[in-house]
Amino acid sequence: MTEVWGLISGPVAHAVAYGFLLIGAFFFISGTLGVLRFPDIYTRLHAITKADTLGLGFIVLGLCLISGSARTSLLMIGVWVLVMASGATACQLLARYEQDDTDRERRDDR
Repeated sequence: MTEVWGLISGPVAHAVAYGFLLIGAFFFISGTLGVLRFPDIYTRLHAITKADTLGLGFIVLGLCLISGSARTSLLMIGVWVLVMASGATACQLLARYEQDDTDRERRDDR
């Protein structure tokens, strides 16, 4: 029987973990649909960074419940924190590049 940090154990832990995994998959899919359906780059970046970060958080939470190991859980949480930081940085850089490109096109049209 799997015990999760002395809180929940057995089939309850697995049911809750699989629920978190399904919620995470839902957010990944909704983020992908946002990228495909939204009209401009800013809304697409918002959809993909927010939904994927939240989806990964739920998946990490579900996997932490399944693993039962504090070391493995901390490692996964560390990866999630790095993905959050890199996703925010990449989104900011892409948005700034797009803004600079739009400003350049406006100057050239004058």
